[in-house]
Amino acid sequence: MASPVETTKSPLVTLRFMAAPNDVLLAGAQGVSGGRVLEWIDKAAYACAVQWSGTYCVTAYVGHIHFTRPIPSGHLVEVRSRIAMTGNTSMHIVNEVLSADPRDGVFTRACDCLVIFVAKDPETGGTKPVPTFTPSTEEEERVLDAALSRISLRNAIEQEMSKQTYTDDSTAPRVIHRFLAKPTDMNWGGKVHGGSAMEWIDEAGVACTMEWSGERTVAVYAGGIRFRKPISIGDLVEVDARLTRTDARSMHLVIQVRSGNPRGGRDSLSPAIHATFTYVGVDLDGQPLPARQFTPVTEEDKRLWEHTQTLKNLRQEYAPMPLVRPNDAQQRIS
Repeated sequence: MASPVETTKSPLVTLRFMAAPNDVLLAGAQGVSGGRVLEWIDKAAYACAVQWSGTYCVTAYVGHIHFTRPIPSGHLVEVRSRIAMTGNTSMHIVNEVLSADPRDGVFTRACDCLVIFVAKDPETGGTKPVPTFTPSTEEEERVLDAALSRISLRNAIEQEMSKQTYTDDSTAPRVIHRFLAKPTDMNWGGKVHGGSAMEWIDEAGVACTMEWSGERTVAVYAGGIRFRKPISIGDLVEVDARLTRTDARSMHLVIQVRSGNPRGGRDSLSPAIHATFTYVGVDLDGQPLPARQFTPVTEEDKRLWEHTQTLKNLRQEYAPMPLVRPNDAQQRIS
């Protein structure tokens, strides 16, 4: 196998654009949907990964995203992506999303996360070595340490999630969306864009939690988003959102995406993406509301209830380092 090579390419990409009215999922909502923010992150991270690797790349993992505030329509949005570390064929990319009212020009952070991309050989479809990223500044060293601190947590979450099974033996609130993947969902490699898929996931999560709570809901956390296989244009796609646990204000969901040849029906579908999301109900002013409580009934419901608590405990136990400095949360437009 070829060894990674050094490069002088930039490890940074910044996208800047206006949040549009059609980025808001629900009429009267305070801001852009979580799914649309994830789509922006995936696009910026993709550009960063392709710029660094010089080849087509695919999303492998997105994790540990806290949506700290809404982004209103009409705000100027900035998505910053930078290489934190590289493996043989993978790139770990730190992403920040900030926005500003153009009238005052003060950017405030809305969320940050780590995305992992894998480089692909467009001719063979196999993985391809990427240039090695070597930190050269104190800040790049800090970001590398933050990325490394997430590896153990990611492995622990993967191990815990792999133990679970999901059947129809459940009384939990559930929403299933089925549709065909359209050409407008396609990325530059001819497959469904990871950002489009994450928007589907959020839409199903919002539908499930709104139906259960009777309130407008927003995503406040997303984690453990694992991409298992590409989705092709024309595939039958099934997005299955299931409530697993409620706390005082939050509603926790596991959301699975399956895809396959539509001529084979549902039996032909196989796992494509697995994710966990947390939502809260909000009033007209965007303030959080108490959650309607779900009581697990079946053994599967009870198992998944405890599984959700285990994931929460793991995140507290490992307590990964911040990806970005808290004192960098605000900047003026330059």
